[in-house]
Amino acid sequence: MLKDLLNRWPVIKQIKSGDLRAEGETAYSDETRNLRARFVGAKMTKSICPYCGVGCGQIIYSKGNDLIQIEGDPDSPISRGRLCPKGSDTKELHTHPNRLMSVKYRRPFGTKWEELLLEQAMDMVADRLWESRERSFVEEQDGKPLMQNKTVAHLGGATLDNEENYLIKKLFTGGLGMVCISNQARI
Repeated sequence: MLKDLLNRWPVIKQIKSGDLRAEGETAYSDETRNLRARFVGAKMTKSICPYCGVGCGQIIYSKGNDLIQIEGDPDSPISRGRLCPKGSDTKELHTHPNRLMSVKYRRPFGTKWEELLLEQAMDMVADRLWESRERSFVEEQDGKPLMQNKTVAHLGGATLDNEENYLIKKLFTGGLGMVCISNQARI
């Protein structure tokens, strides 16, 4: 028993193995010797960070439906493997146990949030948008066609591509007459 205890003692291990600085096997416990990276065996997918217009490269590791890890892509010519705090937190933003998974709504002058079905919330937004347009749409001014609405604005996300921005611009200016349209990438 004493011999077994002495053999497990790190100093004895160092002397026996010649690893006097304890930089090799003598520094390992059974637990550390068996450690593996969490993404070993995971599917790797290259992607782009969705949080701004820079377009930093990300590598996403998943096993089945579980998100294992998200890190910077060293092959990305834009970010060269680096991510800002938002990009670094992408996994946590998707997997945090307190992440809201339903639509929350607080009525005017209300003090409490209530849950709504997504379809109900989308209908409310569409109804309010159309009501605002109907109340404030100006068809003509000084005898000339104007066709504009200044009471509704749109702020687009920086990760939308040119095609998506083109469609948004056509829908909101042509269809709804909105003139207050901007994009996060410009701010």
